[in-house]
Amino acid sequence: MAVAEIIGSAIGAMILIVVAYLLVGNVLSAAMVVSNAQKDLTQANEIRLHTDLTIINVTAPSGNAINLTVRNTGAEIIADFAHTNVFVYTVGDRTGYSVYLYNATDTQTTGSWTGHILNDYIHPGELDPGESMYVNVYPVTVPPLFEVGVCTNNGVYVSTIVQSST
Repeated sequence: MAVAEIIGSAIGAMILIVVAYLLVGNVLSAAMVVSNAQKDLTQANEIRLHTDLTIINVTAPSGNAINLTVRNTGAEIIADFAHTNVFVYTVGDRTGYSVYLYNATDTQTTGSWTGHILNDYIHPGELDPGESMYVNVYPVTVPPLFEVGVCTNNGVYVSTIVQSST
């Protein structure tokens, strides 16, 4: 009978060691996940702080297009145009914003925007710091008084109010 108690004690001690090992391993794993998430959030916030845009010029030469020049005045490269949106809000109208999505095919599709980077020599297809982009927005009609805004993929937003010439 004494041998059974020794074997039971040995098995109990082994189970205790395994449970402690799993518990410590899970705690360390969770701490690593939290640390990596915090590092990623800090990096995203730092990129957002270094991103800045300025709308230089806005014109609405016809009844179905808005042209604007956007300059990258920050320190970050803007390259994700698929997740960069243009908003148009008719001032005085309570219908809300119209969202225009990027059209990479450069066709004049209603409800979209296209862009052409001026003097794009360093990183072709990316809006580098100091470069400007000529943006064409294609609404159904251009309102007489509107606010146009550009929002990058990391949430930086710039806007201006414009009196249209039409």
